Amino acid sequence: MGTRFHKMHGLGNDFVVLDAREAPVAFDADRVRTIADRRTGIGCDQLIVLEHSDRADLRMRIFNADGGEVESCGNASRCVALLEGGESTIETKGGIIRATANDGGATVDMGKPRFGWDDIPLAYAMETAPMPVGWEDLHNPIAVNVGNPHVVFLLEDSSAIDLARLGPLIEKDPLFPEGVNVNVAETRIGGMNLEGVRRNGLDLRVWERGAGLTQACGSGACATAVAAIKYGHMTSPVAVNLPGGTLVIEWAPGESVRMSGAAVHVFTGEIEL
Repeated sequence: MGTRFHKMHGLGNDFVVLDAREAPVAFDADRVRTIADRRTGIGCDQLIVLEHSDRADLRMRIFNADGGEVESCGNASRCVALLEGGESTIETKGGIIRATANDGGATVDMGKPRFGWDDIPLAYAMETAPMPVGWEDLHNPIAVNVGNPHVVFLLEDSSAIDLARLGPLIEKDPLFPEGVNVNVAETRIGGMNLEGVRRNGLDLRVWERGAGLTQACGSGACATAVAAIKYGHMTSPVAVNLPGGTLVIEWAPGESVRMSGAAVHVFTGEIEL
């Protein structure tokens, strides 16, 4: 008899979820890559392993398709919340988050964003909003940690950026000792309110550290919305439009980030490990 798994996705960002609370499962980078392979394995952007926790209702471990373990994943958090049902606390490497399942998805409290250079982290001290650095057509990003590290580029035309080429260059730049997620976004403006604040939302594409271009990135949506609210004069809540769909992000300075969006259980199967 094999090990049971769930195939799930959040706006097309897809996961294989294994519940190690049912039976312990050991993982290394090779095993993760084997499962994540879309031709010879099950196929996924991230492998999610659920374990017992003495700090929360459960522990969620997140492995990118390249085999590396990372701190946080917003879309996976919604999927796990949907599996658990109701309200739950989830321990991650990026901290404890709180999630509430709802009809067709979940709302997740992602914790407070951090902006210090050593919170990101960067290799050395510098301003983070904006950063005095650039890579070809991308300049002066805003750095935000929302459980994992992000740089956000707010642009007039994000579609002109070759993110498949520039994303890996920035991700692996020595400036980011733990790598970084790369977000390119532009505001979708339907007008201004009486205070001159931008309305509507953001169009976003993300190069995910260790996974590449994905249909959606929940933590990227959070980081980008936070950057736009804090420095770009957008108001909360912000609708973040990704290739796979839309997430709604709520945030006010000094508070936690709340992310709401869809999560889908595709099928359940078994795999021989």
